Amino acid sequence: GARQHLELCNESLMLEKLPACGKSFEEMMKKVDSKKWCNLTEFIMYYDNFTQCTEREANNASCFWPNPLAEGFITGIHKQFFSNCTLERVHWEDPPDEILITLILIPVMLTCAMITLVVWCSKRSDIL
Repeated sequence: GARQHLELCNESLMLEKLPACGKSFEEMMKKVDSKKWCNLTEFIMYYDNFTQCTEREANNASCFWPNPLAEGFITGIHKQFFSNCTLERVHWEDPPDEILITLILIPVMLTCAMITLVVWCSKRSDIL
């Protein structure tokens, strides 16, 4: 029979190669105004290249992707570039009573109407 050859993840090789991905991303991010670093549309292509690079380097080292070491590296890049991009908390408020009552009553009334229709049709099944 044929023997399967399993390659083990070379974590040290992967950790040696990942910084090149980070350096490339850093160079590309220099083209983006730092005030726009929280707007993904400004650098989505650069970020895509970065993630593809980390995946390629992990695969070249016979490691699956993502893995805890690669995730740790990616998290470090996120902290470096996106630590100030926290979302502000949204303050939720109830709608005015008129709207709230309407939003509650419409489904209740539709449910009652559907039940009435089903009962009425089932009683008239001999005619249909």
